[in-house]
Amino acid sequence: MSYSYRTMASPVGTLTLVASEKGLAAVLWENDDPDRVRLAPRVQAGDHPVLEEAERQLGEYFAGRREMFDLPLDFTGTDFQKRVWAALLTIPFGQTRSYADIARQIGKASACRAVGAANGRNPISIIAPCHRVVGANGALTGFAGGLEAKRYLLGLEGGSF
Repeated sequence: MSYSYRTMASPVGTLTLVASEKGLAAVLWENDDPDRVRLAPRVQAGDHPVLEEAERQLGEYFAGRREMFDLPLDFTGTDFQKRVWAALLTIPFGQTRSYADIARQIGKASACRAVGAANGRNPISIIAPCHRVVGANGALTGFAGGLEAKRYLLGLEGGSF
């Protein structure tokens, strides 16, 4: 499978958008760990329709004009990871969930740590809103984009962190 990418400036730094023929495969952070999301080699492609649409929708999100994304997504991961990432997509704009909430939602109540690990490997940041997952006590926890980016995104959505 081949992947195309483009970068975009955002209030949380430069984001790298990656797409396959099937859909958006990743939104990567400026200082992302290269081992966090493993995809085949990518080629720069400024005119990929999924990448263009993802950049447009992310721009609207950052401008406060979009709460939900409407893009074809192409998650690459284990079945368990895909279940966690699908659960992320159900967290409403402006709300948060704990790792335990997600574990219960996918029918694996005792798998909080595994949910945390899968959340940390979410390839499609922001759009699959892993930033909306917080600790059981509501505290901000680790985030691939950094806690300042997480705080910014939650604040953009109306939260106070």
